[in-house]
Amino acid sequence: MDIAHSGTPSPLRRVGIGDGLFALALALAAGFALSQYGDFMDIYDKAILAAVVPALAAIGWAWKPFRGFLAAAAALAVLSISLYGGDLARAEQAFFLKYLISSQTAIMWMSALFFIATGAYWIGLAARSDFAEKTGSALTWSAVTMGTTGLLVRWYESYLIGTDVGHIPISNLYEVFVLFSLITGLLYLYYEGHYATRRMGAFVLLVISAAVAFLLWYTFSREAQEIQPLIPALQSYWMKVHVPANFIGYGAFALAAMIGVADLLVRKGILASRLPPAEVLDDVMYKAIAIGFAFFTIATILGALWAAEAWGTYWQWDPKETWAFIVWLNYAAWLHIRLTKGLRGPMLAWWAVIGLVVTAFAFVGVNMFLSGLHSYGSL
Repeated sequence: MDIAHSGTPSPLRRVGIGDGLFALALALAAGFALSQYGDFMDIYDKAILAAVVPALAAIGWAWKPFRGFLAAAAALAVLSISLYGGDLARAEQAFFLKYLISSQTAIMWMSALFFIATGAYWIGLAARSDFAEKTGSALTWSAVTMGTTGLLVRWYESYLIGTDVGHIPISNLYEVFVLFSLITGLLYLYYEGHYATRRMGAFVLLVISAAVAFLLWYTFSREAQEIQPLIPALQSYWMKVHVPANFIGYGAFALAAMIGVADLLVRKGILASRLPPAEVLDDVMYKAIAIGFAFFTIATILGALWAAEAWGTYWQWDPKETWAFIVWLNYAAWLHIRLTKGLRGPMLAWWAVIGLVVTAFAFVGVNMFLSGLHSYGSL
């Protein structure tokens, strides 16, 4: 397999009529959002919306399947919003809202689909079944579509509760675990298509299923699905850019760790005939960490700017900040060793796997065991 795909020109160089229509559709959707909800947006919200359009267009140009996913999630969200008709009580009255596309129902569908997809990928790996693997891929696409729909509808539902309650749904552990699952799933689907192999899904979907299991426990034990008003510390436009960037980093690091597990097995001769070659796994691991590190760096800078505005200083060595810095140093060292020393093989794979433990503690462990300025995210 050609890892670098050196003979294939960049997708961004082949922008055609379909790409233009996709960008136009995004621009029209943004215009519609402004016309309908512009009164609830400040100048920063509008700037973020304006920046999102070209970003999504670029992703859609480079990765064609993303267009269908985005269109499906948007269509389902619009259908859900139209069924509500401005009345939150409709969630228990309208059939499709109650059983399919209210925010909580859609997120439960996402959870179930991820679990089933994990099983399908493992059956495909164990039985060498192309059908099972294709089923796993289709289920994963369905899961990210339903989860994205759920978050979009949850955003709308928060405003139905009250304009003072309405906010983007990335403000607590429940919402960010959904976000983590979606981002990790989309990153995996991109690499699945780019490398034309579904054999990595059995491993990557395990970490997503673990996140979904936590999400379900958190939902049923703490009723975390209830929409709550934002606390003052989170009432900032910085949250809308800092949190997504952070979780692109977390998702990419988690994906790299699971690819690292597969890489270690292949190098020991376990499942070597069923998984992609070690060179492919190493390449995916490297690219995932590089992307994750870039976004985590951006998120850390944005977080410092947010801290300066909220607390009057860029950095206070709060436990969350300290562990974020440890995560950043860990992957900076990983990339430095690989790029300057040309190191490959088991050591970097083990490092990526151990890195997930460090990242998980920064993500959840700090909230569970430590306190500080970020204690609003505690369990």
